[in-house]
Amino acid sequence: MRIAIASDHAAIDLKAELRDWLIEQGHEVADLGPDTADSVDYPDFGYRLAAVVADGTAERGVALCGSGIGISISVNRNPSVRCALVSEPLSAALAREHNDANCLAMGARLTGIDMAKACLTAFLETEFAGGRHQRRVDKLTNPDI
Repeated sequence: MRIAIASDHAAIDLKAELRDWLIEQGHEVADLGPDTADSVDYPDFGYRLAAVVADGTAERGVALCGSGIGISISVNRNPSVRCALVSEPLSAALAREHNDANCLAMGARLTGIDMAKACLTAFLETEFAGGRHQRRVDKLTNPDI
């Protein structure tokens, strides 16, 4: 799977660990930055991540910041992207199954590497259920429906 990953400075270490782990799992990973722990603005990286998921360059996105909140808000500004902030695997699976989430957000200050891997595994292995959930997902993408 083609996966894009981005963070702010607070999540740079978690981003690097997850990027390397995803590559080991056989995924093609685009690291959208940042490259250093120098202070950056999370919206810049959230918008960058959302753009590559929205245009199909990446099939899924992983957004990381200190809490996961700020970057998830910025990613969700793009109407073609559904980013779920999660801290455990069940929410990650339900985000895919019910909401067809195409991005996952986590907080580096709140989620350890093992839990982050478990969340990502659930997110990547769960399919969208469609059916009754589809009309709701359509409304998320097109609020005027």
